[in-house]
Amino acid sequence: MVEADGGGGSRLACLRSEGPLVLRPTAGTLVHLVGGAGGPLGGDVLRIEIVVGPGAELTLRTVAAAVVLPGPTPSVVEVDVVVGEGGSLRWLPEPTVAAGGCDHRARARVALAAGARLVWREELVRGRFGEEGGSVSSRLSVDYAGRPLVRHQVQVGSDHPAWAAPSVGGDARCTGSVLVVDPDWIASGPGGPAVLVDGDGTAAVLPLAGPAVHVVALAPDARTLRRLLEAGRSAVSVE
Repeated sequence: MVEADGGGGSRLACLRSEGPLVLRPTAGTLVHLVGGAGGPLGGDVLRIEIVVGPGAELTLRTVAAAVVLPGPTPSVVEVDVVVGEGGSLRWLPEPTVAAGGCDHRARARVALAAGARLVWREELVRGRFGEEGGSVSSRLSVDYAGRPLVRHQVQVGSDHPAWAAPSVGGDARCTGSVLVVDPDWIASGPGGPAVLVDGDGTAAVLPLAGPAVHVVALAPDARTLRRLLEAGRSAVSVE
């Protein structure tokens, strides 16, 4: 939990974790998520809860990519977030790599009060080098001021064959998105839609019916995916 310190800054009011996900404060309200063990591993059910108080700010990163490994049952990661009025959260983890044979379920639910800001990045790589990746189902739900803002679901792998259709993911090995929410856009809007191209990768910049824009990308590799997402975020962000 992060709260305003009364002097224009923010402070970590509560920080609690246990393996395999360990939280480490690094500078101010920058927190890194450290993997205390391999995985997520099939059968793991992991939960992260984040509360950003009114007027407070938090940036959360990870120190390395998360490699999702197979197991007897699906692995599950759930993230629940509340950001108070005027608060700001930047969720910027490294990619999730779906190892061969894995079955992974990721769910994120974000509740933003009026005036809150958000940068939320997700990146998925299908398989390690030379490996056919496993199956992943990922869903992001974000509400703003008590109203639905975005519902975004990605399903890839052998359990979700529709992903390989030319009109969906095709042969792209990597997919990702960045959601930027900024109340300064309520009056002016974030601008119109756009398409970005980088080598064999493509990104769509999609304004939403609210103070937000969603950048969604497909790419052949993780480096190209990150470039596309950063280019899309830079094109619309007013931070």
